[in-house]
Parts: sequence; C-alpha cells; structure tokens
Amino acid sequence: MDMLWLGVALGAFAASFVVGVAAVARAGSIDNVVFGLTVAGQARIDPAFNARLRAALAAVPDAVQTPVAPVKTPVAPAAGSPAAVAPPSVAKVVPAALPAVPKATGEAVRLLTLLQSEARLLDFLLEDISGADEKQVGQAVKEIQRKAAKVLKDHLTLSVVMAGADGDRVTVAKGFDPSAVRVVGNVTGAPPFTGTLLHPGWRVKEVRLPALAEGQDPFVLQPAEVELA
Repeated sequence: MDMLWLGVALGAFAASFVVGVAAVARAGSIDNVVFGLTVAGQARIDPAFNARLRAALAAVPDAVQTPVAPVKTPVAPAAGSPAAVAPPSVAKVVPAALPAVPKATGEAVRLLTLLQSEARLLDFLLEDISGADEKQVGQAVKEIQRKAAKVLKDHLTLSVVMAGADGDRVTVAKGFDPSAVRVVGNVTGAPPFTGTLLHPGWRVKEVRLPALAEGQDPFVLQPAEVELA
C-alpha cells in the first residue's frame, strides 16, 4: 500500500514538473509565471477584478504573431535545362593593346649610301689594311677624305655646337642642353661650369638628299655589279 502511494506521489510530482516547465516556456520566464498565478488567485477571491480581467482578455486575440516572410526552398533545375548546364559568367579580361612598333625606313642610311657610291667609304672602312703599305694607305685616305667631304658639303649644312677651337677655355651656361653639350671630368655642383673645350661638336642645320627612284630598296647601300662578256 505504501508503495502505491509513493508511486502516486512521484507521478503527481512529475506531472507538476512538466506542467511547470511548459508554463515557463510559454510565459518566457519564471517571473511571468508567478505574475500569472498571482493574477489568477486575485481573480478567484475578487469577483469585480475577475469580471474586469475576463473583459480585458476577451478584447485580446488568442495569439499575436509577427508576420514572417516565407522561406523559399531552392529547387534544383531539371537535368538538361539551360539553368542546369549554363556555366557561371566570368568577366572577360581584355589585354591592353601593345604600342605599334615603328617600321624601319631607309632614311637613316641614305647618306651612307652617298658616301659609299661617291667616296667608297664602306669599302675602305671594312677592308683589312693591316698588311698594306703605309704610303699606299695614306694616299687612299687623302682621296677618300676629299670625296667624302664633298658629299657632306653637297647634302648637309653643318655648324659647330660651341664656338671656339680645341683647347679654348669656355663656359657652359646654366640650363644647357645635355644632348648638345657633354660635360666630362670632375663634374661637381651646378652650372655654370668653366672648362677646356675638347671638341666644338657638330649640328646638322639642313639636309638635302636626293629622292629615291620608284621601286629602289633604300637598304641597298650599293648594288652588286656584274660585268657581262
């Protein structure tokens, strides 16, 4: 008999515990549960308070819920559909255009062509004269120098960069053009510089080159010559 009463007591305690946990979960906290029990007790002993409480509860909806946007479950595209086989879009990288390489022209060698055709300068410079007689070489140099000088004077107008003779004392002004004047030796500080003129320099003021014949290769400095019998 004692065991029966013990089982009934344990069952009642377990039921009360479950009901209490549910009440706390619904109320949000133990304080809310205590407050609710206090209000219920007051309603049992005070008919006027009970009437007002029932009227207030009748005006409140059974449940107030905050609307929640429905969650869309992603659906896998059907096999073979465009969405299933289309690859992800990738931004196309376009390489920057390379600067155009200037095409070589024969302008730079046209004067050399004249020096070769009229003074045979290339023949002399590229010929091995290590075993030649000095007197013979000297005579050849004089002839080449005379003809080459004529070519330069006929097709170019030249002037010196800096007036003066070799060995003169000169002054290099502030703001000088380094492409026209090269300062060498013990260079310290800032211009103006004073030093010894080693070379006056040359500057081309005018170029007078003959026009190429149509179809002529400007890179042929001198054509090969073949004598027919």
